[in-house]
Amino acid sequence: MLVAAAGLSLLGTVACSQSTPPGGADAALEPTETRQAQRDPDTLRLLYSRSAVTLNPHLATGYQDFEAARLVYEPLASYNQAGELVPFLAAEIPTEENGGVSADGNEVIWTLRDDVTWADGEPLTAEDVVFTFEFIRNPEVAAATAQYYESVATVEAIDDRTVKITFKAPNPAWAVPFTGQTGLILPRHIFADYNGLNARDALANLQPVGTGPYQVVGFEPGTVIFEPNANYWDGKPAFKRVELLGGIAPYAAARDVLQAGTADFAHNLQVEAKALQELETNAQGHITTLFGAQVERIMLNFANPFARTEEGERSSPQVPHPYFSDWRVRQAINLAVDRDTIAKELYGPTGQPTAQLLVAPTAYQVPEITYEYNLAKAKALLDEAGWVDTNGDGIRDKDGVSMEVLFQASVNPVRQQTQAIVSESLKELGIDVQILRVRVDEFFSANPQDTNSLNHFYADMQVYSTGNESPDPSTYLGWWSCEKIASQANQWQEPNNARYCNPQYDRLWNQAKQELDPEKRAELFRQMNLVLAEDVAVIPVVHRAMVNAVSDRLTQVEFTPWDASTWAIKDWAPQAPEAPSQGEPTQAK
Repeated sequence: MLVAAAGLSLLGTVACSQSTPPGGADAALEPTETRQAQRDPDTLRLLYSRSAVTLNPHLATGYQDFEAARLVYEPLASYNQAGELVPFLAAEIPTEENGGVSADGNEVIWTLRDDVTWADGEPLTAEDVVFTFEFIRNPEVAAATAQYYESVATVEAIDDRTVKITFKAPNPAWAVPFTGQTGLILPRHIFADYNGLNARDALANLQPVGTGPYQVVGFEPGTVIFEPNANYWDGKPAFKRVELLGGIAPYAAARDVLQAGTADFAHNLQVEAKALQELETNAQGHITTLFGAQVERIMLNFANPFARTEEGERSSPQVPHPYFSDWRVRQAINLAVDRDTIAKELYGPTGQPTAQLLVAPTAYQVPEITYEYNLAKAKALLDEAGWVDTNGDGIRDKDGVSMEVLFQASVNPVRQQTQAIVSESLKELGIDVQILRVRVDEFFSANPQDTNSLNHFYADMQVYSTGNESPDPSTYLGWWSCEKIASQANQWQEPNNARYCNPQYDRLWNQAKQELDPEKRAELFRQMNLVLAEDVAVIPVVHRAMVNAVSDRLTQVEFTPWDASTWAIKDWAPQAPEAPSQGEPTQAK
């Protein structure tokens, strides 16, 4: 899930929330007449809580754009569930043995398949890969995926089928560029005239020409319609039509797949465990649970969200937070988060309590990082920090400042219950809590005008979910570096919305980016994980599984935590009809 311009994908990788469709909250809970209509067996229907805005993945506004774009565009390769690189547009995976990866970590060479054309019949060439990089790195484009290409110096076309990537320094994360949902290749002949400030004006952002299994035949708010790409290199996909519907509340989406049978797939469901269990009873579908890198976390603002600089900027590191700048206060909040209750009551088998920020791959977890729910310790830390109730109103104060926090989250029942559980503990500590619920599209927005976004972070606390997009977590861990602080100067496009800055952490990150020895690099990642935990730079709460609802009529559906859920949709197919038992007449059709 992406935190920067993509507003969490993230990655998406990256956060799932409830969205209210047209018609209000009641409409969100009832299947529409359209969805109740007789199902066409040749139509695949996919449900999402947010609606796709663009089908250009490098201009994505959130996970839903990547999910839709992945039906049309493809990367050179992607990681499967086991963390193995699988080729898509590449003929093979580069290695030192086949000469694709240089021993010094400075270069990688990819060879493209020779049987791939774009949907309009034009051949895929190395120049398309070169152009995609030029598009992403162009500051006028302001690509959502730019952070994944910061280590790249040049991309060259050696010939029509050979691409050479040169890095700015030895790069053990050579497989990050052009892989997964952030690595989708664009057609040069379509976007050549839109590599600049006019990038978002391209008609192809809504009517894309890709190499993937499907092509877009209709795009309107809330709905994207796809049909098979007749020129697809891997054969014709199984379905004649795919409908991707957005703005469906998670509970309603789950019900449409599991009970009503009016849809085939519902994406990343953040639905209360008890409700989900009830929907699985006598269902027409099933729930898939896949634990990847997603962590539901509480962010504390290291900057004062209500004070302004002379330039008018809020949540600026120039104005430290009046109490979260103190480690003792942050640790008190950490001790007041009842992870066990949140995980058990709200997530059940789809969530595990954790204090680890980096949960996958598991080799990077640190056993020493543990959690504790202890209000007595929390109160003692606040007393030690000088925050006490001097006037008997039940709220701690210091130097005339009352300890009040604004706690924000996107609109979703599970998140609102998380806010409520945490708030009760904070109130017991003597902290006044105000709850703010933000519309999903505003909270995860990359638009600088949406001041309720998580990157503006005009609150004291916020809760959401994200994680590393790749088994290599270097980009993700860079989100806590000083240079990645979201600010007015970068239009709030950088991912460090907590405004955390620690030179010790930055030194570890810069060292890890160039360390070629896998064991030494893993140790650096573990040290970074430990620094963030000890410094309470973030408060991990629940290791969340990716929870999808899938119709029982589907087969060959495979998910991975390292790409969009639609990454292998080319293989999705309807279950073969059961053969009639011996002696049973076959009905004529």
